[in-house]
Amino acid sequence: MPSRLLPFEKLNNVRDLGGMPAQDGRKIRDGKLIRSGHLADLTDSDRGILSELIGDVVDFRSRKERNRQPDLEIPGVKYHHIPVVDDLTAGITREEEADKTAVAMLLLRPVEAREYMCRMYTDFVISDYCVSEYKKFLQVLRQPHEKAVLWHCTAGKDRAGIGAVLIEEILGVPREEIIEDYLLTNVHLAEDIRFLSEMIKRKEGTDSPLADESLKYLFGADEEYILSFYREVEKEYGSMGTFLRDRLGITEEDRAAMQELYLI
Repeated sequence: MPSRLLPFEKLNNVRDLGGMPAQDGRKIRDGKLIRSGHLADLTDSDRGILSELIGDVVDFRSRKERNRQPDLEIPGVKYHHIPVVDDLTAGITREEEADKTAVAMLLLRPVEAREYMCRMYTDFVISDYCVSEYKKFLQVLRQPHEKAVLWHCTAGKDRAGIGAVLIEEILGVPREEIIEDYLLTNVHLAEDIRFLSEMIKRKEGTDSPLADESLKYLFGADEEYILSFYREVEKEYGSMGTFLRDRLGITEEDRAAMQELYLI
């Protein structure tokens, strides 16, 4: 069972991990772990629902992204700013200035666009900065929370997607379920990706099919991205368990405690 899309008026990629199969035949608890895109465009109804649902928000975006589109304040919610990337790169941040540079380089080069994104996912493993920020995120999740923890980047795809992968691995979600759920982003962001692609093609003055393919790679989810992440983990550390322990500080005791918190 994949993560469950939560209905909101202005948010289209908010997903509760509750119900996903996990360790020892258990499942992730509903209403505890939620991933999403940014929270800058909330209606009053959306804010009211989130106020009831969540107690903590983890914002993975850079300072520039947050300044451009600050999250709207939600009553009673504690905010944690944990910027996962220090360099602004298209396909990860969707930050306007960085997107212009990458699009100019890659718009008509889909093979290079896909390779570029794969490198972003290997950076999540080998970059000391990225790893240190995800370690902070997992420290937040190690604490008991009365309500849900919601984490997000801009689109809820790359940085938020890897955040979901890490906690799902800790909780013992089968690898095939993790990958399938990661790819669901393409379904939930299909309209957003279409809009972005058309806007960029108009701006760049092209209607080339190569541009469509490149932009699909830059703004969509691709199985090769998540496989690049896993391959890099196994190449550098031998296993996900070793990566979690040696790089992210999650011991077997931590895993057991987190499973008690988040599984039923």
